Amino acid sequence: MRSKGEFVLNMQMGGLLLGGLIWGIIADKYGRIKVLFGSILLYSLANIYNGFVQDVNTYAIIRFISGIGLAGELGAGITLVSESMPKGKRGYGTMIVAGIGVLGAILAYYVSEWFDWRTAYFVGGGMGLLLLLMRVGAFESGLFAHTASQQHVEKGSLKLLFRSKERIVRYIYCLCIGLPIWFVVGVLVTQSPEIGKALGAPVILSAGKGVMFTYLGISIGDFLAGLLAQWLKSRRKVVLICQILIVLTSIAYLTSQGISEERFMWLAFLMGLGVGYWATFVTIAAEQFGTNLRATVATTAPNFVRGALIPSTILYGFLVNQFGIITAAILTLLLLTGIAVFALSQLKESFDKDLNYNEE
Repeated sequence: MRSKGEFVLNMQMGGLLLGGLIWGIIADKYGRIKVLFGSILLYSLANIYNGFVQDVNTYAIIRFISGIGLAGELGAGITLVSESMPKGKRGYGTMIVAGIGVLGAILAYYVSEWFDWRTAYFVGGGMGLLLLLMRVGAFESGLFAHTASQQHVEKGSLKLLFRSKERIVRYIYCLCIGLPIWFVVGVLVTQSPEIGKALGAPVILSAGKGVMFTYLGISIGDFLAGLLAQWLKSRRKVVLICQILIVLTSIAYLTSQGISEERFMWLAFLMGLGVGYWATFVTIAAEQFGTNLRATVATTAPNFVRGALIPSTILYGFLVNQFGIITAAILTLLLLTGIAVFALSQLKESFDKDLNYNEE
């Protein structure tokens, strides 16, 4: 079950990585709205089809296709909102998009408890199609429309992204500030039964409940991070505060000998608050680049950060063999947050930046 499950999950992650590139280029070449509609339709139909699979290989192929679909919506949505709102208030828009979106993971826990797994996929796909109908009245970004009318401007080009050394470094820094997010969710919470055993927990910690409480924290954290950024008029300060909270809460969790299930749930929620700068991270990435590359960056960045969990877990696995599960988790976490803080220090503040420009 573990090996087959990892195969299915890795196929979905591969779809996310490929989809980030595909949708990002389409969004910058042909429009943000087209990506919103196309990505929602693809992952909704794929989820519905997942309810009919009869073997693991078909399951994995459909998860790959679903991953391609899932890759486009967040980046295109954040880009569209960022370009459609006044520069001093666009943080409110991206905060609402991501904060409400994360609540889907909490609902998913209950759906999985209430329904058979096949029915759960039908519910997810059906909700996606309903979302598609709700998005029919959405308008295209005015900034994109202006850029699209300029024939001489190069749009949605990976060559343009990697043509300049400074642009490459800026992009890498954008990716690095998101590194701790998925390590907390994908390792510290998902592997809570093993970590709890190493800490001498009296009961087996529930990874499912831990993920639910973590996502509740992420949702609230997205709202709080957005509000705090508006108050401080700085996204960089908010991300720094979140990095500090991640370290404090994660170490509190990893040093809780004999941890109880109740304490774990609270700490999972608090760690979720810390990694709840997800929307802020994507917004920063979008604001660092011109209109002709913005969607490409905003769409690829979150998916590449998800993919970065793979080398993070490889490093973590190596350290586990050297130092044990608890020390390995602490060392990996400190390394990832250190990289994130350094990358953050190299990026310019983008809170009230004028986005009406193109990369050359």
